[in-house]
Amino acid sequence: MTELLGGIRVLDLTTVLAGPFGAYQLSLMGADVIKIEVPGTGDVAREFGEDEVLKSASMGPSFLAQNSGKRSITVNLKSEQGAEVFERLVRSSDVLLENMRPGVLARLGFSWERISEINPQIVYCAVSGFGQTGPLAERAAYDQIIQGFAGMASVTGLASGGPLRVGFPICDALGGFVAAMAICAALVRRSMEQTGCFLDVSMLETALTSMSWAVSEQLISGRSALRHGNDNAASSPSGTFQASDGPVNIASNTQKQFESLCQVCGRLDLIIDERFLNRADRKRNRSELTRELESALSARSAEEWEAMLADVSVPVGRLLNVEQALNQEQIKVRGLVHDVEVNVPGRPSVKVLGSGVHVDGHTLAPSLPPPRLGQHTNTILSELGYSKEEIEALRDREAI
Repeated sequence: MTELLGGIRVLDLTTVLAGPFGAYQLSLMGADVIKIEVPGTGDVAREFGEDEVLKSASMGPSFLAQNSGKRSITVNLKSEQGAEVFERLVRSSDVLLENMRPGVLARLGFSWERISEINPQIVYCAVSGFGQTGPLAERAAYDQIIQGFAGMASVTGLASGGPLRVGFPICDALGGFVAAMAICAALVRRSMEQTGCFLDVSMLETALTSMSWAVSEQLISGRSALRHGNDNAASSPSGTFQASDGPVNIASNTQKQFESLCQVCGRLDLIIDERFLNRADRKRNRSELTRELESALSARSAEEWEAMLADVSVPVGRLLNVEQALNQEQIKVRGLVHDVEVNVPGRPSVKVLGSGVHVDGHTLAPSLPPPRLGQHTNTILSELGYSKEEIEALRDREAI
């Protein structure tokens, strides 16, 4: 059974990426995720992406990527009747996940105190750029802003260049993952103590905690992290090297791996070269070692070196583009990519990613296609006890 969160209902009051991505992870684990959207417009990510056909149907690629498996209901929280619908949703749910600016939901009448009063066992998770407290708390933040504030961009790029943002929204993804992890932990505690809690997830703090040696060297050694391009700052030879037809990544972080690399390259002399005798020597003379190795690596292709070095347990791999990465046999065998229906004219289905987690040998896949805006409004309201007449009255009053 792969539905680790089966029976758990999550209210997904999020937009764009970090929050929806976190809710998507919970959905893949089997939770019933109800996406609450603004009537008429919905999640702004419905309009994001490069596919005009999908965007015209309010099913943009950015939305599709992290909203499969969810049900969509439209609710106007600014109306009295809409607030009553939301209150019923809160009462019937296990988790509320939102990524509004701090205080927005409270100003709509639903502070944490009010939410916990309605449902004392609910797990409320708020994801924001800077957290719920502190001088930056109320600032708007997107991924690139957080990369800058975390110092992430400062350690990315070539030593000879300026700071660079990572080429994908890593802080959004990290924020979503951490939110999902925290929610799961809170649900475990709730199962034992029958009490909910308030989770405050800061994308900035999450980004900093993910930066490993770049942060630990600063905190512990007092040394500022520098940009090293494709080289591993902690070891040499470890980085990107030129083969006959292009680059190949090689990571020889131990003495044994270094010696195996030299043996396969036909450069046993490097093992006893005084410049490269130990880890510290190799780091100090990185440029010279790279030149020596690349003179040998130029004899074969990146694919050939990959096969030969992998055979002697030296970590190695070609540098693939995204299309090549998705089409690797490894990814196909693991079943990471899934087809989901969208029923848009000319685009009956699209491909989305599932989870990197397998449960009892089974991959985690979306349980439902990504929802049209408000697609499940009537069904969910019926589950909450509303009659057909009451649902029509709510629609007439623009509450849903």
